[in-house]
Amino acid sequence: MEQVVLENTLTRMRNALESDDLITASSLIEALRPADQADVFSDLTELEQATLLPQLNPADAADIIEELYDEDAAELAVQLPLKTLVKIVNEMEPDEAADLLDDLNPLQAAAVMAQIRSAHKIQSLIQYDDDTAGGLMTTEYIALQRRMTAGQAIEAIRTWHPDEETIYYMFVTDRLKRLVGVINLRQLIVAHPSTPIMEIMETDVVSVQTDTDQEACAELMQRYDLLALPVIDEYRHLLGVITIDDLVDVIEAEASEDIQRLSGAEPLDRAYLDTGVFTMTRKRIGWLLMLFLTATLTGWVMDTFQNELQTVVALAIFIPMLIGTGGNAGSQTTATIIRALAVGDIDLRDVWRVWLHEVSVGSVIGIGMALVAFGLAFVWVGNTQLALTVAVSILAIVLWATGAGSLLPLLATKLGIDPTVVSGPVMSTLVDATGLFIYFNIARFILGL
Repeated sequence: MEQVVLENTLTRMRNALESDDLITASSLIEALRPADQADVFSDLTELEQATLLPQLNPADAADIIEELYDEDAAELAVQLPLKTLVKIVNEMEPDEAADLLDDLNPLQAAAVMAQIRSAHKIQSLIQYDDDTAGGLMTTEYIALQRRMTAGQAIEAIRTWHPDEETIYYMFVTDRLKRLVGVINLRQLIVAHPSTPIMEIMETDVVSVQTDTDQEACAELMQRYDLLALPVIDEYRHLLGVITIDDLVDVIEAEASEDIQRLSGAEPLDRAYLDTGVFTMTRKRIGWLLMLFLTATLTGWVMDTFQNELQTVVALAIFIPMLIGTGGNAGSQTTATIIRALAVGDIDLRDVWRVWLHEVSVGSVIGIGMALVAFGLAFVWVGNTQLALTVAVSILAIVLWATGAGSLLPLLATKLGIDPTVVSGPVMSTLVDATGLFIYFNIARFILGL
């Protein structure tokens, strides 16, 4: 139902824009929620976007910019008049504004910085990489002094009238602005007004430094069920806070990246339909070419054993089944191990336990597959020895694929390589060649070729 409403709004907006009725178009999009505004706005053409955005309330325009992909937001910002862009950036959260300005031409970014209200806050954030704690954090947060009482803290919150996202957590600092504790709003409300903050605050505060990777930050927030994560420097000075909405964005981005890498493609930097043909080609062709070249190993193995194939032509019948099963078994294993690595179920110290576990699983699966393969091959060709060859080969290939599939992600992690790149196509290509080698050698032994 919601999607129908959005599509209807989009149609009405386009009709209004075609008629140069910018007032109607503006009112239609401003009536939507921020996420829906960005969704509808993204479906407009670049010309329509550049025409409409300056007509919107700066706060609504800021919400839309914050919801867009970074590259889309930067390309749109380049087309805006400086005065309009300054108004929009003034309404953005400091961390979001820093990300936008960091993607702009240095001259344009400097021109905007010279006119915005929170230039000092944004400048302090631009120095950090986007995928680190420093790049994720916001400088809009509430920090209480540890010598305050609960009553003074509540009065301070009323006085500040904060719009900050972190009102549910308030971090406590000493006079040197070093992080010493955390307290939530409920603790403040139920405490007697004269109770000192230092008596009710939690002193064991989970925190990160500015160079901590965003994935590590997300893992910490998930592990300890945090709604906000403080960011400190080497001297424990409180610099900013990562909020739960940033965590959701990180998890979505990391999941999208892993899914795209699973198929052997480089992650996209923007929405699928907004990614050009040549960009999409560049993201995909590298791995495809490499896999294409490595697939020649399969041809080399078949060429090496061509005499065996000519002697027992029926061996060729089962090649697709064997290499397909091996590739699938290996891909299942790598996907399982990668997920276990991602959620912290295993680490590099567990390498041999993981290998033994997967070999055990592979043995059970392999025996089951071998029994089915023996029956299928015997019914198909009516030759007991050939059926036994296929069955033993299935067992050996599944064992090899699960064993290798358990070690490859761990090896990649050890070498500092994203383990998702060894799954899927890479695993299948590896097992194709080695599986054939195993199959033909077993055939030589059982069939006496």
